[in-house]
Amino acid sequence: HMTGDASKFIDFTPKRSGHVTYGDNDRGKILGIGKIGTNFSTSIENVLLVDGLKHSLLSVSQLCDKGFSVSFD
Repeated sequence: HMTGDASKFIDFTPKRSGHVTYGDNDRGKILGIGKIGTNFSTSIENVLLVDGLKHSLLSVSQLCDKGFSVSFD
């Protein structure tokens, strides 16, 4: 899971190194990792904060593996 919006985090640990590579081979710097959500009981863990990322990216299969129910309307 990745986001570029630091305001979504309810818990955050800064990181000093690391990059992610996008499909077009462009790279984004990892600024940290943490939890996003409205509170600690409704949250997603291990989300990367990536500099310059314009959209949040969630892995549906990882959410299902953690017991979340996912539906598309």
